[in-house]
Amino acid sequence: MVLAVVLLALGVVLLAGGAEALVRGGAALARRLGLTPLVIGLTVVAFGTSAPELIVSVSSACRGYGDLAVGNVVGSNIFNIAVILGLAAVLAPLQIERAVIRREAPLMLGVMVLAAGLLWSGAVTRLAGIALLVLLAAYTCGGIMLARREAAADSAVGFDGTAGPVLARGLAVDLGLIARALGLLVIGSRVFVDGAMTIARSLGVSEAVLGLTIVAAGTSLPELATSVVAARRREADIAVGNILGSNIFNVLGVLGLTAVVRPVRAAGITILDLAVMIGLAAALLPLLATGRRLERWEGALLLAGFGVYLWLRWPVWG
Repeated sequence: MVLAVVLLALGVVLLAGGAEALVRGGAALARRLGLTPLVIGLTVVAFGTSAPELIVSVSSACRGYGDLAVGNVVGSNIFNIAVILGLAAVLAPLQIERAVIRREAPLMLGVMVLAAGLLWSGAVTRLAGIALLVLLAAYTCGGIMLARREAAADSAVGFDGTAGPVLARGLAVDLGLIARALGLLVIGSRVFVDGAMTIARSLGVSEAVLGLTIVAAGTSLPELATSVVAARRREADIAVGNILGSNIFNVLGVLGLTAVVRPVRAAGITILDLAVMIGLAAALLPLLATGRRLERWEGALLLAGFGVYLWLRWPVWG
C-alpha cells in the first residue's frame, strides 16, 4: 500500500512536470511561428493542462480499465468546477466577462449533456469518438478565428498583439522540450495508473470510484495550479476560462480520442455521477451570470457540494 501511494505521488509529479514542459515548449514554438498570446492560450495551454487527463484515460482504456478511463473524465469535470473554481472564488471573487457567460459556459453544459447521453447509452463507440473529435476541431478552429479577429482589431488601433520577443534559442531546443514533456507524460501515466489500481484493490473500491476521485484530482493538478495562481493575481478570465476550456476538452478531446483508440464501456459510472456533473455545470450558469461575479460564498457552496458528493460516492466513508 505504501509503495502504491509512492507510485501515485510519483505519477502526479511526472504528469505535472510533463504538462508544464509541454506548455513551455509549445508556447515557445508558437511564439516562433508568430502566433498571438490568445491563440496560444486557446491551443497550447488548453491542451497542456489537459494532457494528464488525456494520457491517463487513453492508457487506462488500452489496458482494459474502461471505468477508470471514463471516471477520470467525469470526475475531472466535477473536480474542476466544484473544487478548483470553488477554491479560486474563495481566494478572490471572480469577475466574469460577458463572452464567457454567453459562449463557453453554455457550450460546456452542452458537451456534458452529450457525454452523459453517450455514457448512459452503454458505450462510447469509435464512431462517437470520431464525432467528438470533429466537434473539438470545430471548437478550436472557431476559437482561433475569433482570436485572430480580435488581434486584428487590436492591431488596427495600434496594439502589438504578437506573443513576445523572438527567442534566441534554437528550434531544436523547443522540439526537445516538447519531446521530453511527452516522455514524462507517458511514463507518469503508467506509474500513476499502476499506483491507482493497487490502491483501489487495497481499499476495495471500484475502478470507477477511484477514477472519479483520486485519479481525477491528480490529473487536474495543472488546472488547479493555473486557476489558483490566476485568482490570486486577479486574472479572473484565466481562472474561469481555464476550467471551462478544460472541461470542454475533457469531453471532446479526452473522451473522443480514448474511444477512437479503444471503444469504452463504463458500467461503474452511475446516474449520480452524471447528474452531479451536469448539475454543477447547470448551476454554474446562474452563479456566473448573477452580477457577473463568482463570490466567495458561492465558491464555498461549490466546495461543500463536492464534499457531499464525495461522501455519497466513496464507500469507505459513506
